[in-house]
Amino acid sequence: MILSRGSVVLVELDPTVGNEQRGVRPCIVVSDPVVNQDQRFPVLCVVPVTGTLGVGALYPQLSPTGSGLTKVSCALVDHLRSIDKRRIRRVYGVLPANELAALDEALRLFLGLPGSSAR
Repeated sequence: MILSRGSVVLVELDPTVGNEQRGVRPCIVVSDPVVNQDQRFPVLCVVPVTGTLGVGALYPQLSPTGSGLTKVSCALVDHLRSIDKRRIRRVYGVLPANELAALDEALRLFLGLPGSSAR
């Protein structure tokens, strides 16, 4: 399975602890494709998606067009996590470039990385 940054995948997130997003839900792959394909790295980084729209820079809105999502959703950047690739149940599609750019901006802001336009 070849996963690029911005791939939308269905992931089994359980078991979880506390306020972590749980259940089977769409997530967006945000780790580097080279790492994703390397067999030495059994995990990748994802951002869970929810149909409950959030407010603010950490919750970029996602459209269903082309991504495989069934409704307008938002990325929960504050729930960024690493998962074992075996948690992936299926691949839906890929985010459009403008939505991946908005997600990247939200990740820069959340992680305190240089280049955030909100700083």
